[in-house]
Amino acid sequence: MSDPLERPPLGDLPTDEFRRALHRAADLIADYVDNPQAHRVTPRLAPGGLRALLPPAPPAQGEALDALLDDYQSLIVPNSTHWNHPGFLAYFANSATAPGILGEMLAAALNVNAMLWRTGPAATELEEHVCDWLRQMMDLPPEFRGHINDTASISSLLALAAARQRVGDPSMREAGMSGRSDLPRLTVYASDQAHSSIDKALITLGLGLNSLRRVPVDDAFQMIPAALAERIDADRQAGMRPFAVVATAGSTSTTSIDPLERVAEVARSRGVWLHVDAAYAGSAAICPEIRARMAGMELGDSIVVNPHKWLFTPVDCSVLFLRDPESLRAAFALTPDYLKTTEAGVTNLMDYGPQLGRRFRALKLWMVIRGFGVEGLRARIRRHVELAQEFRGWVAADPRFEICAPSPLSVVCFRLLRGATPEVQDAANDALLASVNADGAVLLSSTRLRGRVVLRVAIGNVRTEREHVHRAWELILAGAGGLPA
Repeated sequence: MSDPLERPPLGDLPTDEFRRALHRAADLIADYVDNPQAHRVTPRLAPGGLRALLPPAPPAQGEALDALLDDYQSLIVPNSTHWNHPGFLAYFANSATAPGILGEMLAAALNVNAMLWRTGPAATELEEHVCDWLRQMMDLPPEFRGHINDTASISSLLALAAARQRVGDPSMREAGMSGRSDLPRLTVYASDQAHSSIDKALITLGLGLNSLRRVPVDDAFQMIPAALAERIDADRQAGMRPFAVVATAGSTSTTSIDPLERVAEVARSRGVWLHVDAAYAGSAAICPEIRARMAGMELGDSIVVNPHKWLFTPVDCSVLFLRDPESLRAAFALTPDYLKTTEAGVTNLMDYGPQLGRRFRALKLWMVIRGFGVEGLRARIRRHVELAQEFRGWVAADPRFEICAPSPLSVVCFRLLRGATPEVQDAANDALLASVNADGAVLLSSTRLRGRVVLRVAIGNVRTEREHVHRAWELILAGAGGLPA
């Protein structure tokens, strides 16, 4: 007779079952990475289409891991947008590579929360070390210290919080901003090409969008330093407190690079923090000839670069470099009794942002750098720049199109010249974009420059080759030919 108190075993699933599923998952991953172009870049899926295929309620009893993998293969993969696809030429490409995927898998197994050194010694020290590797690769001065966040949006938010702490008003940590008549308006300066994450950072920090001053750009979409100086001086004379400038090295729409040395001179002469947004282009700074185009980046107080964009590391991985990390620590360090430890002289990553939980993101970046080597990474970035310049040549040689911005890196901005008015031309370019993307072999994106619709080809996927870029051009030509004159 069985024991009435006997219960089914709890805990995790059996290891042998897990091992079999891991082997199958490894094959699924390897097959997918080997041929992501077996799929369309974007799926033929209407909004809500996937949810309609899913059970409305969760299962009461556990299901076999094979069933989970079956559904992954039949439901998730075909209904995803494939950023790993070599025809993904939209936005800023990111691509997961073999060493990075291994790092992500192994980090999930360790399941480290590196909030304190004690809770993640290897994760903390590897993060510090791999960020210093990247610092060296980007030829930044040794005083810069990096740590890893999820995205550039959060890295820039933290940079501005550090700037507010050091240059703004330190009393805001205790007294806050609400209802204070003694506090002047704090102002931030960025060009009209700056990323929208800067706007969101000001919203989050309680400064408001009215605190953001837009600095005009020149014909190459680069910030005009003289205009920056004028705006800072005018605001200061009006009783405001300028505290940060955001310069861009590789802007989102055009990849323009602000004149960083001159911008830094303006910021430094006026005692204002300089944050350099190099989320996309910072990875390319590992190539000395491209790094030379970003002269002055090393003069920033903070710099953000996203290895998950052009350094082939799986999302998410954003490195924030700080010249004075104590400014950030002063803004956020807070240690309740239940998190106090006895170790001295260690880094507790929880002190460098609002989040307590810290994923082991450094592991995948460490493996990517080791797996490809610095020279291997440089070669891939250089190839992307070459492909972009070749594509630009095709566009420039066709009188039906115009190039709309310089292409210092691997993005080309262009538009179709069709229609008697700018508005008709905009509609033609929207229609062309829709035509190209409907094919499924490639994905392009668009933006607006000086109020007009502009198409973008952004090359940065590790698997993109000339054939994929040429296929995009063929689809562009076919789409243009099918539009009304």
